[in-house]
Amino acid sequence: MSTGLIVVIVVVAIIVVVALLFAVGRGRRAAAERRRQHVLEQRRAQAATEHREAAETRTGRAEEAEHRARLATARAERERAEARLHEESARAHELGLADDDLMPEDSGETAREQVEDREEVAADTRRQDPDR
Repeated sequence: MSTGLIVVIVVVAIIVVVALLFAVGRGRRAAAERRRQHVLEQRRAQAATEHREAAETRTGRAEEAEHRARLATARAERERAEARLHEESARAHELGLADDDLMPEDSGETAREQVEDREEVAADTRRQDPDR
């Protein structure tokens, strides 16, 4: 064999080895990049799941708070209505429209007559005070 042929074979062999090393390194880098992408996707999915769970929990707490607020509003409205009822009862006593509630039932008047009397007094009061 000639020296030139040996040199050519050695150069070709070196080129093939360098090409293989380059390909292997490139493959490892690609595999490492795929692993990083896979880990990143898993972390994204986990983070999204955690945020969704937190959102569901907070939504549930918000709905409970809204329900409690509606109940509190209803109770407050009921208290206001009862206060108005007591205020009207006080006004009726001031105007003498509820005297029969204060007196024993010995009088001979019937309940119907008492109601009619109250209505007459209320009508008279309204005529006297048009702002009411």
